[in-house]
Amino acid sequence: LNGGDQFVIAGTRLGGRHGYDDAGAMNPLGGAVCGFVKALKREKNDVLCKVVDFAPSRKTAALADQLIAEALQDPGVVEVGCDDTGRWTIGLREVPCDGSETGLELNSETVFVVTGAAGSIVSAIIADLADASGGTFHLLDLTPEPDREDADIARFATDRDGLKRDIFERIKAGGERATPAMVEKELARLERAQAALAAIEAVEEAGGTAHYHSVDLTDSAGVTAVMEDVLATSERIDVLVHAGGIEISRFLADKPREEFALVFDVKSRAWHSMMRAIGDAPLKAAVVFSSVAGRFGNGGQTDYSAANDFLTKSVMGFANSRPGTRGIAIDWTAWGGIGMATRGSIPTMMAAAGIDMLPPEAGIPIVRRELTEGPPVSEIVVGLRLGILTDEWDDAGGLAVSALDEIDGRGPMLGNVVGMSLGKGLTVETELDPKDQAFLYDHKIEGTPVLPGVMGLEAFAELSTLLLPEYRVASIDDVQFSSPFKFYRDEPRKVRVSAQFAEVDGELVAYCALEGERTIQTQPEPVVTRHFTATVRLTRDNPEEVQIDKPQLAAETSVGSDEVYQVYFHGPAYQVLESAWGGDQQTAIGRLARNLPANHTPAELPTQIAPRLIELCFQTAGMYELGVDGRFGLPAKIGRVQKLKEPSVVESHLFTVVRHSNGGPGFDADVVDESGDVYLRLQDYETVELPGAAEAAAADPIKAVFQAE
Repeated sequence: LNGGDQFVIAGTRLGGRHGYDDAGAMNPLGGAVCGFVKALKREKNDVLCKVVDFAPSRKTAALADQLIAEALQDPGVVEVGCDDTGRWTIGLREVPCDGSETGLELNSETVFVVTGAAGSIVSAIIADLADASGGTFHLLDLTPEPDREDADIARFATDRDGLKRDIFERIKAGGERATPAMVEKELARLERAQAALAAIEAVEEAGGTAHYHSVDLTDSAGVTAVMEDVLATSERIDVLVHAGGIEISRFLADKPREEFALVFDVKSRAWHSMMRAIGDAPLKAAVVFSSVAGRFGNGGQTDYSAANDFLTKSVMGFANSRPGTRGIAIDWTAWGGIGMATRGSIPTMMAAAGIDMLPPEAGIPIVRRELTEGPPVSEIVVGLRLGILTDEWDDAGGLAVSALDEIDGRGPMLGNVVGMSLGKGLTVETELDPKDQAFLYDHKIEGTPVLPGVMGLEAFAELSTLLLPEYRVASIDDVQFSSPFKFYRDEPRKVRVSAQFAEVDGELVAYCALEGERTIQTQPEPVVTRHFTATVRLTRDNPEEVQIDKPQLAAETSVGSDEVYQVYFHGPAYQVLESAWGGDQQTAIGRLARNLPANHTPAELPTQIAPRLIELCFQTAGMYELGVDGRFGLPAKIGRVQKLKEPSVVESHLFTVVRHSNGGPGFDADVVDESGDVYLRLQDYETVELPGAAEAAAADPIKAVFQAE
């Protein structure tokens, strides 16, 4: 395999989504194939390498056709999934662990089994788990049980250099020729013994009980015997942490078969032996240590990557094989400050690849956190910058961008399609000019054009449906307006919008973000800032028809547009509020202005979510907030916005009925016609106060109207 006209296409039967769906991985051995192919691609950059996952089936002809098709298209992706709903791949998304999940309770009754316990990293993690629980720990490692009275073990932690010199002299005194390799071998033995002893003592100091088992993880009979002993002693296992493993980097062409088997078997055979021995016995959670090599592949590590991804798919299969067991796969990057990767040339190689080493204080609590606060089944990547591991195999991610540029019916917020990427998803860049676009030159704050939040939402809607014309936007949820997107000195600026697609609870969603980039003289690199985020829910279904009570169409006293836009900064295209009044103590009603100038240029470009109707809700809520609460607010967040009916066909006036949460910060709003038919619905809208704005004299007429109600 040494040329661009060659390919490796592998097929697996994990279920069609590589196990990343509610059904989980159907055949975990496919993970070994997947990990192998990903690492092979790192060694053979110019060879097309793919692993294509299918649902379990006896059919072969259609699968063969799909495998051949993958050899002829899309050089940007290695992992492909095919099922009845379409063609998928795997993305990377940053998700906070906010404690919203309910995990295990770790206490003195918790029983742990940990492999690889004599590794310095694993030893530190054991200490953290012991401190949190005070439970019972069964510690497995090839290293013999450490002698607490061994002076060399105690000295290793405090005087490694002195110990190294003494070992050299001892070897010489014994009549052997002392070599650096011999000395390092003895130091490595002592290092593991010291780490094992540290783990035992940490458990005991926390009030727990430690049982040490010296066993070869490739010895199935030995591992089975240990697990039987564990179950006989503790009757159950609450947490299994499979951290054991070895790594020997060598390109596949130079790797002996025996070496490949050893690296693979330490992880995979041990896992098989342990799970077979556990059988139907209770197991609350299993944590497997994978690596970024297992997730992304790494040159010289085809065996290591294969074993790691096999373990990952094994716990991802708990959804169907052990639904009562939590399954957690952790893809570690290289650790800094602790472990073997801190020595030799590895830190320099990592820096050259743009990969950050993981600080121990960041990595050690991860296992405990995921057990107690993480989701039931998950694969997480733990690291900082991942450098070349997340670089794309193709500039456009394999996407035929020229074909997308020719799609009819694109809206004003879709410019040039950049491509598809692992960490961003589908991305477009659109250059906007305040001199051309009314939604910019009529939306200035203190003289600076600012992208309206509603046009950011329009961008999310347009991008989310670009590849999926048979879908429409069901709703836009969890909207965050983090910071204003400004057009300094009235100059054009590019808006970058991205959407990552996933299926959540049976619905197709797009996680969207809007970013900008600026060159600042004091910064060596362009500064990228994220301004808006939201989740777009997509559907093939028609919107529901909703009706509320007929709105109050007029009031004795109201705020007219002249008073409104003495306070608000909007120009003609965004002077959407003709008048506003109070319906009751918790309600404001606003009437949409007619004959508004065009929102954008070219004016015939369609919009998907009626952005100026959302703006009508914003401004009416602002009138209530200013008049009743005495604060001037700018959009901060929205829980959900839905367009339920096409407003362009309505002949009567449109109104928004805004309800303020009693005692809370949020607003709900419906845009309706005179009969109460709902065209747009807004939920949980909140603002952030613009200091000092509410004290302006121009606000007095608004306060007089709303405080009189």
